[in-house]
Amino acid sequence: MLEVEMKRLIISLVFLALIGSGLSLFAQAIPPEDSSEFFYVNMTVEKIYPTRLGYIVQYRIGVNQYGLIPLPVEWFSHAGAKAEVVTRPKGSDWPSLTVFYKNGELSHLRLYVHASRAHPTWGNVPLPLTTEVRDLFKDVTTVKIDYEHAF
Repeated sequence: MLEVEMKRLIISLVFLALIGSGLSLFAQAIPPEDSSEFFYVNMTVEKIYPTRLGYIVQYRIGVNQYGLIPLPVEWFSHAGAKAEVVTRPKGSDWPSLTVFYKNGELSHLRLYVHASRAHPTWGNVPLPLTTEVRDLFKDVTTVKIDYEHAF
């Protein structure tokens, strides 16, 4: 009697495992009408340095390394522009930067920041960078997220 119940249990478990693995294979397929030509990258921002040329966004690459992304002021200049700053009240989900790409090219971005400029995530450009600010904004046409090099 115990053997029969064990056989039923084993057969039931094998059957459920087969059904579960079969369903996961079908769950991977996305029909073309539900897919999008857009994809996005979202990253936590460590510091935002406003300058007269735009924003310099500092993000974490590793434990003690940071990367910089220059965002020219022209990108924020009008409605429907390439970029927008979204101010938010206190919270742990920002500052953050969401970069949207369409067909592999920069489409637009949103920089989510604390509403108060007194928040520690806002800052002045650090001294080692002050001489390089113009160079950072020279010929910026896209957002390059670099996880290999740090300053």
